[in-house]
Amino acid sequence: MPPATGRATARSWLIWLAAVTVYLLAVFHRTSFGVAGLQAAERFGVGAAALGTFTVLQVGVYAAMQIPTGVLVDRYGPRRVLIAAVLILGTGQLLLGIAHSYGLGLLARGVLGLGDALTFVSVLRLFAAHFPGRQYALLTSFTAAVGYIGNLAATVPLALLLDVSGWTPTFLAVGALTVLYTLVVALRVRDVPAGETPPVREPVRPRALAHQVAEAWRTPGTRLGFWVHFSTMFAPNALTLLWGVPWLVQGQGQSKATASALLTVFVFGSMAGGPLLGGVIGRHPSLRMPLVGGYIGGAALVWALLLSWPGTVPVAVLVPAFAFLALGGPASMIGFALARDYNPLSRVGTATGVVNVGGFVATTIAALLVGVLLQWTGGSFRLSLLAIVAILALGTVRMLVWWRRTRAHLFLAEARGEELPVRITRRRWDAALPETPIVAA
Repeated sequence: MPPATGRATARSWLIWLAAVTVYLLAVFHRTSFGVAGLQAAERFGVGAAALGTFTVLQVGVYAAMQIPTGVLVDRYGPRRVLIAAVLILGTGQLLLGIAHSYGLGLLARGVLGLGDALTFVSVLRLFAAHFPGRQYALLTSFTAAVGYIGNLAATVPLALLLDVSGWTPTFLAVGALTVLYTLVVALRVRDVPAGETPPVREPVRPRALAHQVAEAWRTPGTRLGFWVHFSTMFAPNALTLLWGVPWLVQGQGQSKATASALLTVFVFGSMAGGPLLGGVIGRHPSLRMPLVGGYIGGAALVWALLLSWPGTVPVAVLVPAFAFLALGGPASMIGFALARDYNPLSRVGTATGVVNVGGFVATTIAALLVGVLLQWTGGSFRLSLLAIVAILALGTVRMLVWWRRTRAHLFLAEARGEELPVRITRRRWDAALPETPIVAA
């Protein structure tokens, strides 16, 4: 583990730049289908329901691959996994460029979901090895902000390119450029700082693999990170990846242009809020959970306002509401800091993968539930979006449970004389905690 104090080298920053560009490409490919929806419906001859399957499939593959990705990173190192990620992302986009059938299009988006899934955990694992712990939260937030640049590039610029060049040339070009970036990753990225010996990586054995995942899952701090990620990032994802434009156009009467412009609030809000939030928790790590609690409480009020507003919600209300909800992405990065703090370096990749499952499982559930409720209610967004409120409530309850259990674990460690990653003060609500931490679900 890097030291808690000290400075990262110029080489570490160059590695960060090369790796964070991979994440930018991954977010670009992840969100590129959003502006191509109309062209996709015409190209593949499908309706809105079948079109939504592209997003659900991609996010589902991403979520399912997070724990395997963490294990792969711990076994083979982030550099090799990032090289594979770039190749798979480029291949998926090339496949989408030549696809004319619905089945082949789904396969292409599934391949993209796989490449995307290999990216973020690998990048975070590189940070854990190359940078001091005090910089981890800030770097994670900056990385998320850079990812939103990829999101932004997948809106207006990609839409213009599609209009000018057409489907096949556009996706073949971006796919080919992505594959070529493999050379940069191979030449610039290294798993450990200069002068350090790479860790010995044992072959993956099924029993050892299950033990690694189980140990990460049993760690209270990992479980807390999972529910933090689950509760904070799914709602912005559900809106930007699938239901935002339909709700604004069909439920709020906005034009498609206005709806698209309103969704960019999520992009700019996350880009601005990420580094700000990362800087605060980097200097004051004890504020991590209070900030998460403040965001979740504010999000509950925002959803109450949006879903109870009589008639059409004014743009003057939607913009600040979306700007606040956008902070869910930066707040979810706190979950990864928890995984890093409470797991040994040899298990950080696996623990990070476990945490990353949370938000994308919640996103998949939200996307499916909103669609089902829209069908059952005859298109009532006011009732259907209550699914997001219900998932937020579930995540909050489980997060509070594991917050208390993690605190109990830390108090016991402190009593044993162990050094804590974050200093905490016993509060009144901690008095009734058992003498040993509970690790069952």
